[in-house]
Amino acid sequence: MQIIPAIDIQSGQCVRLYQGDFDQTTVYSNDPVSVAKEYTKEGIQWLHLVDLDGAQDGEALQVELILDIVRQTSLQVQVGGGLRTFEIVKKLLDGGVQRVVIGSLAAFEPETVKQWIVELGAQSIVLALDVQCNEENIPYIVTQGWQQQTTTSLWRLLKQYEDCGLQHILCTDIEMDGTLRGPNLQLYAQCQQHYPQLQFQASGGVGKLSHIQALQELGVASAIVGKALYEKQFTLAQALTTVQNAG
Repeated sequence: MQIIPAIDIQSGQCVRLYQGDFDQTTVYSNDPVSVAKEYTKEGIQWLHLVDLDGAQDGEALQVELILDIVRQTSLQVQVGGGLRTFEIVKKLLDGGVQRVVIGSLAAFEPETVKQWIVELGAQSIVLALDVQCNEENIPYIVTQGWQQQTTTSLWRLLKQYEDCGLQHILCTDIEMDGTLRGPNLQLYAQCQQHYPQLQFQASGGVGKLSHIQALQELGVASAIVGKALYEKQFTLAQALTTVQNAG
């Protein structure tokens, strides 16, 4: 399992939201490039960058800063937030980004995103499917920077992508995101059961090394870690060691 630290960028700063609420924002650094360089020193291979301004406004706004991070580190980078046009997606990939993360567009225009997967290659596209679970733990898609809940379940949406070679899914339970209370293990167990052929990235709630171990036991491909690193719940080196020992 890969450990992928997340850097959420808002107005050029590293921030974290609580449960996806833009009114509950904590600023951790005003230098995302330096944070990325520090993560590099700890031995990670991948970095997850989120343009929160883009996610909120529906237009990628931090492209140049993101490409600067790519240029100044040796990390493999995946980028999401406000990616709505093929031109921006292509610019990021041509600029050295390994994977682009498509969120709201994947829910609203699946045929467009499926075409991108075919044209650009399944290895270059991650579907970011943010969910809110009901009382029966059925995950429903949330879009527009977590501001709009839909009536489409995760399973119904994924079914539309079964014929395009899709490989990567980043699934976030927004009620767990930023809480450090632990990931929704039942959700990711269902993901593995429904679509064992897909590479799931678990996001939201990781706050302890035991949470990482539990995700690895489920067989997810990656764990996205954000607030726990800023809050010094553990280090990346400790997270990597946990994965190695469990493996």
